[in-house]
Amino acid sequence: MSLPAPNLDDRRFQDLVDDAKRFVQQRCPEWTDHNVSDPGVTLIELFAQMTDQLIYRLNRVPDRNYVKFLELIGVRRSPPSPATVPVTFWMSSIPTEIRRIPLGTEVATRRTEREEAIEFTTVEDLSVIPVSVQNVRSSIEPDRTRSHDDEMVKRSGFSCFAIPPKQDDALYIGLTEAAPRNILVLTVKCTIEGVGVDPDNPPLVWEAWTGDEWVRCEVERDTTGGLNRDGEVVLHLPRGHSPSIMAKQRAAWVRARVVEAVENQPLYSHSPFLTDVRAHTMGGTSNAVHARLVDEEVLGASDGSPGQRFPVQHRPIVRHDDTFLEVSEEDGWARWSEVPHFADSSPTDRHYQIDGVEGEVILGPAVRQEDGALRAYGAIPGKGSNVRLRRFAVGGGEAGNVSRLAVCILSSSIPGVARVVNRHAGVGGRDAESLDHAKLRGPIMLRTRGRAVTVEDFEELSREAAPEVARVKCVPAGTDGLAAGAVRVLVVPDVPTEAGRIRFEQLLPAEASMVRIAEALDRRRLIGTRISVEPPVYQGVTVVARVRCRADQSPVRLQELASTALYRYFSPLEGGPNGSGWPFGRPLLLGEVYAVLQRIPGLELVEDARLFGADPITGQRGQATQRIDIAPNALVFSYDHQVLAEAVTLLPGQVT
Repeated sequence: MSLPAPNLDDRRFQDLVDDAKRFVQQRCPEWTDHNVSDPGVTLIELFAQMTDQLIYRLNRVPDRNYVKFLELIGVRRSPPSPATVPVTFWMSSIPTEIRRIPLGTEVATRRTEREEAIEFTTVEDLSVIPVSVQNVRSSIEPDRTRSHDDEMVKRSGFSCFAIPPKQDDALYIGLTEAAPRNILVLTVKCTIEGVGVDPDNPPLVWEAWTGDEWVRCEVERDTTGGLNRDGEVVLHLPRGHSPSIMAKQRAAWVRARVVEAVENQPLYSHSPFLTDVRAHTMGGTSNAVHARLVDEEVLGASDGSPGQRFPVQHRPIVRHDDTFLEVSEEDGWARWSEVPHFADSSPTDRHYQIDGVEGEVILGPAVRQEDGALRAYGAIPGKGSNVRLRRFAVGGGEAGNVSRLAVCILSSSIPGVARVVNRHAGVGGRDAESLDHAKLRGPIMLRTRGRAVTVEDFEELSREAAPEVARVKCVPAGTDGLAAGAVRVLVVPDVPTEAGRIRFEQLLPAEASMVRIAEALDRRRLIGTRISVEPPVYQGVTVVARVRCRADQSPVRLQELASTALYRYFSPLEGGPNGSGWPFGRPLLLGEVYAVLQRIPGLELVEDARLFGADPITGQRGQATQRIDIAPNALVFSYDHQVLAEAVTLLPGQVT
């Protein structure tokens, strides 16, 4: 913990006025009117106000010295992190040729009277590829498929699955081309043979082949009711969708597979009977970041001195892999390289640094040596050389964590695009590091010296490498069965919540974040230390409760409040006693359930509450228990809480 800055003078305005009046009584006893209406008192208050401002500036001197010392040892505030959001582009008509949505396409939220539009920029090219159905097959036995191409030509139809359908029966649809990240529309004609299922929740999943495995597709809309009637199935194909060969037929495959029914989900009693299926694309999805890409900005001309700083007009600057600096020379523009510090830079190395928060490009300094000579740490551009910054991003911050469906404005002009929308909320946006946090980081940096030795070192260096993650926990050797020399770094991503609810698949950290953490720790670990960067184990918990609300309260409203309170308290991100996320390894007690429910306004009584351990993947629930122990590398995850709120029944003549 950093030492507090000394308060050199703690007197304030009223203290100065009172001191002056006491001196007046001692040295000018004939001055007896000390009311605020007296002109002399007015002058005292005026000078007291001016002195108070001087004292304030004097007390800021230690803070300024402390900040300058942090700059000398290389501590700078971390720049903001841009939020990432998947943006779906819907075409106005069925494409007959490849439509391209280029990198750098700008989209935004709607501007209102109170809020400015939040801008996003795509970070990858998107190709909307025309497709059609090439082959149709089905499978009712493991590793064996049968062709239905003849039935499709004759329109005679066929049963998609076995009679009756069983788990893992599948309908395979081969497309003419792979269409990764595209919106696939399947127009299906089938008779109502697949009865028995709930058309809004059939035991059916749609998957696409990605070259290594079948990946589940997100279903935008299914008007067939689980292949029970004519309609459309709109799917979002995964990123790695690719062609493959099945029974000597090469196609880009998608499939509808029968899965095991979950609790209270009805099964198929008969197989759907398919007579026709057609396919086309209708758009695609591209990742966008809360930032604006600037291709080039001229920063000015060099004066030939070391340690120059060039302010950037557009700021704050956020992390971007393609950013680089160029300096004009006799034979053209020379590209310079960004470095974390200048300690290893020679006088000929073309190195620079970027202060993203202040928006400055910093060149290497010159330090006077013991013999009196100046040594340059990094090359110095010649006097008059122009300096420019290329391909950098501006923006970032928590404002980019927009809710789903908030991005709806296409700022760039792209023919054929009818509308844009974000199907998921933005994640990963963080504001720039505060000055107070940077002050706390200074002593840690001095202690670690860039090396990962203690648990705190691993956690701090991980947060420095990936500031967009929400939580980092280091499990050292000797804990949770880890052998000597092994370290496990657990990463919890920053994901949006809706009334405290989190989808389990959202808790998988981004691959890019884990790679950055692993690379940063690998450079700083001790020899022989093995590092594993992974998500923590999540212990699912389910609460089943029955509560009674007051007579003047709505049971429906109270039920919503109770469910939200449970989801938020037993959350890896915003749960726990402090509201900063459930502590690692902290056991969960039934008594906490009662405590959470009893704090809800409008609740009269908790009739009953039960606590269950649950598997968030399979949905299976254990026995009711008073306590759930959590492993040191585990967090809790709320899974399907069930709350029943009952109204108070008044007797005849009874009033509340």
